[in-house]
Amino acid sequence: MPTEGGSTSTVLSFLNSALALFYPESCVVCGADGNTLCGRCADEFRMVRQNEVCPVCGRWLGTSILCGACSGARMWFTKGVYGFYYEGALRDAIHAFKFNGRKEAGRQLVRLIEDKIRSLGGQFDCIVPVPVSEKRLRERGFNQSSIISEEIAAITGGDLNCRALVKCGGTRDQFTLSRRERKKNVRGAFTIDDRSSVEGRRILLVDDLFTTGYTASEAARTLIASGSAAVTLFALARTP
Repeated sequence: MPTEGGSTSTVLSFLNSALALFYPESCVVCGADGNTLCGRCADEFRMVRQNEVCPVCGRWLGTSILCGACSGARMWFTKGVYGFYYEGALRDAIHAFKFNGRKEAGRQLVRLIEDKIRSLGGQFDCIVPVPVSEKRLRERGFNQSSIISEEIAAITGGDLNCRALVKCGGTRDQFTLSRRERKKNVRGAFTIDDRSSVEGRRILLVDDLFTTGYTASEAARTLIASGSAAVTLFALARTP
């Protein structure tokens, strides 16, 4: 006779199969049935090649040297690792993940660059996602950077701390602002909940999208000011 747990598991499996039959998974980009991200759309995603970009901000240079902007203005993270260029089909996938609640799309995007993420093993002690405000968390129901961080932790076996960095109040949406306004908007936007959780540790700071880098740099500055040994940034996507 099956146990109560086994029976429940069987029922859930049956229900999931039935749902998949009547409501098949669809590609978040083109809508094709079968997968969250279909092969045709995934083939359009352009990955960032680390040996062709600035090792800090990821700007394309054709070689891995520090760009003029990073030479002249300090970023508080010492290294940046970037997944994809934020364009075309990849932009649509990020939007579905971030704004339409398709969390599995975010997880699959991370898995597409699993080799790049594995190469980070041993370079950090703790994974910290860039937080969102309480208002944004209520609106979306999740922090997209936390979802990405969970996948990175699963791949690398790294220590995940989703509560170390805290967003202080609300800031205006960065995409609505000029470069100068963006920098001012994020100043003092973060605080540390538990200094002992980051003190002396090498942090892998995780964000979904890198544009000007002001948000990531301010988050890294907060971590360094709280005693973190070093901060490496991982962003799932970067503007071309």
